[in-house]
Amino acid sequence: MHRLTAPIAAVLIHVPNWREGLAWYRRAFPSAIPVESVADDWSCIAVDGVQIEVVPSDRMVSSGPAGSVVYWYADDFEARAARLKSIGAICYRGPMEIEGGWVIGQFRDPFGNLLGLRGPRITGNA
Repeated sequence: MHRLTAPIAAVLIHVPNWREGLAWYRRAFPSAIPVESVADDWSCIAVDGVQIEVVPSDRMVSSGPAGSVVYWYADDFEARAARLKSIGAICYRGPMEIEGGWVIGQFRDPFGNLLGLRGPRITGNA
């Protein structure tokens, strides 16, 4: 692995089957760059300098909403939300209007984890 320069090095996402999870997150972030891994039990992608490491859930860390939610910037909230829903995410919380005309919302992935979006709502998109 190479050292990234972003302030957040990695976000670990725990799922029952990491290969299925990685395939889903590649669809959720089509601009993601695959990152080579020497490990056989997980792999990752990079999104704007942040690694998304999809790893097996276990008795120590299960999949599902349990506290922290990472919010990703969406230059068009509605379009990104529609993309997530089209690949099986379910709206979990929101969307809610926040300062500056922006919107936030949480979506549950097919494995029970939460993914947040934050950005402007572009009129004309559903």
